[in-house]
Amino acid sequence: MPDDTRRWMDELTAEMEERRKRIARGGGGARLEKQHEAGKLSARERLEVLLDDGSFLELGAFVEPLREGLEAPGEGVVTGSGTIDGRQVYVFSQDFTVLGGSLGKMHAQKICRVMDLAVDVGAPIIGLNDSAGARIQEGVDSLSGYGEVFYRNAIYSGVVPQLSAILGPCAGGAVYSPALTDFVLMAQNAAYMFITGPDVVRSVTRQEVSLEELGGADVHSRRSGVAHLVADDDRAVLKRLRELLAYLPQSARERPPERPTRDPVTRETPELTELVHPDQRRAYPMLEVVRAVVDERRLLEVHAGFARNIITAFAHLAGRAVGVVANDPSVLAGTLDIDASDKASRFIRTCDAFNLPIVTFVDVTGFMPGVAQEHAGIIRHGAKMLYAYAEATVPKLTLIVRKSYGGAYLAMNSRDMGADVVLAWPTAAVAVMGAEGAANVLYRRRIQAAADPEATRAQLVEEYRARFDNPYMAAGRGYVDDVIDPKETRPALIRHLQRLEGKRVERPFKKHGNMPL
Repeated sequence: MPDDTRRWMDELTAEMEERRKRIARGGGGARLEKQHEAGKLSARERLEVLLDDGSFLELGAFVEPLREGLEAPGEGVVTGSGTIDGRQVYVFSQDFTVLGGSLGKMHAQKICRVMDLAVDVGAPIIGLNDSAGARIQEGVDSLSGYGEVFYRNAIYSGVVPQLSAILGPCAGGAVYSPALTDFVLMAQNAAYMFITGPDVVRSVTRQEVSLEELGGADVHSRRSGVAHLVADDDRAVLKRLRELLAYLPQSARERPPERPTRDPVTRETPELTELVHPDQRRAYPMLEVVRAVVDERRLLEVHAGFARNIITAFAHLAGRAVGVVANDPSVLAGTLDIDASDKASRFIRTCDAFNLPIVTFVDVTGFMPGVAQEHAGIIRHGAKMLYAYAEATVPKLTLIVRKSYGGAYLAMNSRDMGADVVLAWPTAAVAVMGAEGAANVLYRRRIQAAADPEATRAQLVEEYRARFDNPYMAAGRGYVDDVIDPKETRPALIRHLQRLEGKRVERPFKKHGNMPL
């Protein structure tokens, strides 16, 4: 190569490298230092923690803002692909040091580009959100950018897993993209989400509220149900993202990855007999029942702080990833209320979308009674569970641990709602209602006319309990496939799950169903 050509190429290469360095610095040293003082990592540092070492391949590094003269290295977002435990993912990481991570038209198009590639390839989409919201300088163009992202969140839903980490502010219209994804994770004391901020709330309602009180991680993990998982800081959230992804497939066309285990398929669980008392009035921690059954007692509970009367978690059985739905009788007696119905329905549909079998542990008295629940729409919300279970085509196993009464019996994946296999312990009871309530309804006049109403009532309750408060009436009608010893729970569930490996379901043609939202 001639000397002048080499010199020319060296100059161009030097200019390119200088541009890359400027982009990599983001908003510069002072802003990066401020980010660190707030306990937050930079956009690129987050990708280093999230992805396998050396696997990140950047896309769109030289993209510039739509508005000329606006200084925004990398357009305020780092995009590309990498691997997590060797599996490919597509990612975007908003850079709060560049114009507060605000979203402009080209910022949005960088995000849309990796979303499109993720779907074309069949790989999860992970968004690391840290943004002040729409870029005011670009006006309606920034709103158009959000629209492009939201549209893809919606049409790609159920195609590939979409995961959102909130690692800083996420306000206004920006909140709807994470809300449209499959899972939302938040960092404690650093992340917040809301439609309108404290200043607007103050001016409209005269109510004083802090960022944390309005839309912090505790609010969204315990009260609103927006956040599925919460961790202490950026690093902890990114670690949870990696853990969560281990239960999910690359796309709806694949099965979730299997996890090698040394936990024997034939392992018995005699401790369950001590854990669950036959007396229906005595509470116990259902989460411990689930732990005893799954591989190595390991599971990942999602929405743990929200609607705690029902449990939703990922686990493995004989190395196969499964979704677990379970009533928790230690919280509100395990009854189903509005929040529990929403929580379970969303989880069931997520499992079905990504080919995870659903294992349901039942101990439920019914739906939550009360004027407040009725007026707030318990009928509509409870119907979501019926719809979700009926719609799901993955293998569905149900274990009735203790009581299963009324409409909640159906809502917790009964045979009639599409369960492939229904098992029960000897402690199980399947009926329209509990013995005491049933006796009061069926024998009210007889009790009132008795010489000793209380003694007569007690006798009739025991008679009803002996006849109906057991699993054998339901088993006799074919609604329960087998009554098993609690110690055989793990091997029984695994055997049935293995037999259902080849399950295929064809449904009548339709554009889509009309879930009661």
